[in-house]
Amino acid sequence: MIAPESKLPQRKLGEFGHAGDDHVVPFEVGVLDIRGRGVQLGPILDQILGRHAYPEPVARLLAEAVVLTALLGTALKFDGKFILQTRSDGPVDMLVADFSTPQSMRAYARYDREAVDAAAEAGDTSPEALLGSGVLALTIDQGEHMQRYQGVVPLERTSLEEAARVYFRQSEQIPTEVRLAVAKMVVRGNGGAEERWRAGGLMTQFLPEAAERQRLSDLPGGDGEEDDAGNGVDDAWKETLALMSTVEAVELVDPEVGAERLLYRLFHEHGVRVYDGTEVVDDCSCSREKIKTILDGFTAEEIDSSIEGGAIRVNCEFCSTSYEFDPAEFKPKN
Repeated sequence: MIAPESKLPQRKLGEFGHAGDDHVVPFEVGVLDIRGRGVQLGPILDQILGRHAYPEPVARLLAEAVVLTALLGTALKFDGKFILQTRSDGPVDMLVADFSTPQSMRAYARYDREAVDAAAEAGDTSPEALLGSGVLALTIDQGEHMQRYQGVVPLERTSLEEAARVYFRQSEQIPTEVRLAVAKMVVRGNGGAEERWRAGGLMTQFLPEAAERQRLSDLPGGDGEEDDAGNGVDDAWKETLALMSTVEAVELVDPEVGAERLLYRLFHEHGVRVYDGTEVVDDCSCSREKIKTILDGFTAEEIDSSIEGGAIRVNCEFCSTSYEFDPAEFKPKN
């Protein structure tokens, strides 16, 4: 259990008692029958966003995708990969973030710079405006010998927060609330002031074990509406939603608050239990060997069309690593 803040030892974040940045913290509140995860990201965002010259609105949107992927991907109980991908008609027509167990994260965004600049000039760089209309796909990949599971929900000028709620309501039938926040902070050090990215997220899910509560949480009805049988949403979930609505964006990103203190602020009256955090690291899975395997499958015509300046060059969209191959390495195929 988390002690009252006044009794918490004065430790720095990252020491015992605080997971610190780039760690997803699982928690549960038994009285309310809720479970969830919280996270604050710092250095990993500077690494992922820093290698691409993204306009700030695009970087903010990709940071949200990374936070959401961290919250969902670290829930995997097996070796595998969780992939979040959007395809839409907005200025940012694709976001991809994937998490490979136990801790590897990578992400990138594809966008139209002129359209993003136009949105900025118009004063509307909200996630809804940048994404436009399309789909959000959430994929769980357990490996080449296992079937993939994929859930797809529409993006109709909706935020990633709202799309995640729709996914769990429609695909998983689990009442779920998600909060995401992104900020750019100025940090002063010996070398002067530096801008650093921060982001945070909190996800709660209503997972009752008692049969009477399960009936009340059945959807429709689990998101505040009454179903045909007249059952309303459980009071515990109503209270959870009310508490979640009080979370401010600054609390989600403030390093002086941290995931544990935020959870205490929200749920201390009911008794909140937190567990060891799962670290998330910037780690791209690309390699020269993997890319060569792909090129080995090209036809002679495809190899010829890939040659520029006497070499085949492949750039990883995630980590920006560049690989160069001699065309003579690949046997011609008809």
